[in-house]
Amino acid sequence: MENKEHGLKRHLKARHIRLMALGSTIGVGLFLGSATAIQIAGPSILLAYLLAGMVAFVVLRTLGEMAVHEPVAGSFASYASTYVSPLTGYMVGWGYWTYWVVVAIAEVTAVGIYMGMWFPDIPQWIWALSSIILMGLINMIAVKVFGEFEFWFALIKIVAIVLMIVLGGAVIFLGFTNDWVPMGLSNLWQHGGFFPNGFSGLLLSLHMVLFAYVGIEMIGLSAGEAQNPKKTIPMAIDSLTWRILIFYLGALLVILAIFPWNEVGQQGSPFVAMFERIGLREAAGVINFVVITAALSSCNAGIFSGGRLLWALSANGYAPRRFAYLSNNGVPHRAVIGTVCVPMIGVILNYFVPDKAFHYMMAAVTFVGLMVWIAILFTHYRFRSSLSTKQLSELTYRAPWWPYSSWFALGFIFMVIVLMSFHEDARIALIVGPILLALYMVLYYVFGLDKKQKFQLGEQK
Repeated sequence: MENKEHGLKRHLKARHIRLMALGSTIGVGLFLGSATAIQIAGPSILLAYLLAGMVAFVVLRTLGEMAVHEPVAGSFASYASTYVSPLTGYMVGWGYWTYWVVVAIAEVTAVGIYMGMWFPDIPQWIWALSSIILMGLINMIAVKVFGEFEFWFALIKIVAIVLMIVLGGAVIFLGFTNDWVPMGLSNLWQHGGFFPNGFSGLLLSLHMVLFAYVGIEMIGLSAGEAQNPKKTIPMAIDSLTWRILIFYLGALLVILAIFPWNEVGQQGSPFVAMFERIGLREAAGVINFVVITAALSSCNAGIFSGGRLLWALSANGYAPRRFAYLSNNGVPHRAVIGTVCVPMIGVILNYFVPDKAFHYMMAAVTFVGLMVWIAILFTHYRFRSSLSTKQLSELTYRAPWWPYSSWFALGFIFMVIVLMSFHEDARIALIVGPILLALYMVLYYVFGLDKKQKFQLGEQK
């Protein structure tokens, strides 16, 4: 029995929000995408991740300021419509939906790659298809079920990364598995220096590095289903930033210290290769399992986010009304089904171009994600401008160093978009992405959506 009247349910607890945000970010961008980035930048990839992390922090804090002030299900699509224009809200909503659909494609592609370690004879597309169906079913039950699955998925990879950092540290500084002769950090500069491909190598790796960070803004999307969002959202944002930096930089530092950078990427995931390098083949198998759960976690987050966005778009008249229905459990099940169907394109890509599918999707995700980041930063500027001095003083959660931090982030993002044109596999995203956005804009006017109300949803039940 479907129920139109019920709103989304606030069943997501603080622990769910924290792990969802962390889980949506720690995925194939770190476990698989980092290999290509390391090949381009060498050890200087550590600096690239630090710079990108600073930009991600700015975006997250600006979004957090708006999400705490107005915790709505439409999140930044709603804010963009209210503070910029209805067209902007519509474009951000559909753009971000596209982003999460492409994320799901990238993640299930990664699942197929990782499963190939154990089942090399089974085609990659079989695993991609199975993953989409499984994650879709999980998202159809109830939001708290999704939250629990995402919590445990994320916890598995967090524990694994922490253990890997501890074990790697023991190898580096104590000589564990190396006859107790410390390996040290010399691999960071012995093979061509810290910048083996020059500063240009670092710059050309940035779009791959940012791929690992895009997705953190999901925390704003969950505000409409969060218990006590004015408390849980700031807690989640503040803890997320430093945790990601520790996990990313710590894990990559361990890999680059143990494994010469010019050999990374020749054996699939650098995380798996590292354990094989130090003689722990059994551990390598465990890490492969962890990497698979990481990809499934991000795919799960993608279907969740895409379903909520499609529901919000439909509820506002920006998508077919059939997607605005909710089940008795408060799940936008039709929107979830609609979102699940599109990643089936990933199955086709995995069938025809299994070797290139992941790189194409990584570039596409990065481009669309950066467009969303630009929209968030610009919307936040308009949001700040709309507030009176009294309202500004009453903000309980603020973006630091504004507006200079936002200008820095915008400049960095535009630089990365330009740099994408110099990378062969990323160039296609600069062609397809703008065409898709232009198509969305044309449809906006063709269907008379410019005459509809602003994309704005109030507090959810």
